[in-house]
Amino acid sequence: MTSTTKPIQPTSTTAFYLQAVISFGLALVAVALGIAYLPADAWVRGFLAVGMLYLVTSTFMLAKVVRDRQELSTVSTRVDQARLDKLLAQHDPFKVDA
Repeated sequence: MTSTTKPIQPTSTTAFYLQAVISFGLALVAVALGIAYLPADAWVRGFLAVGMLYLVTSTFMLAKVVRDRQELSTVSTRVDQARLDKLLAQHDPFKVDA
């Protein structure tokens, strides 16, 4: 008889998700407004705006890569566990080879 253990899946509440989305939106708007009203030439504000957009897109890409890597390790752990369970289920400790 084999027992399988399910890994604990992290859960987040809707409130936490909304807090993260609102926080990100406010930070993005605040920096964009700061750049727009910066007492500098247009090319300086443009450079800062492009830099901010590059930073935001890079952050999303990094978050996706980290999440994908974590999910991949979870999937491979499940596959290894399934193989082990199959081997244990097929093994007969009382079988005598002739």
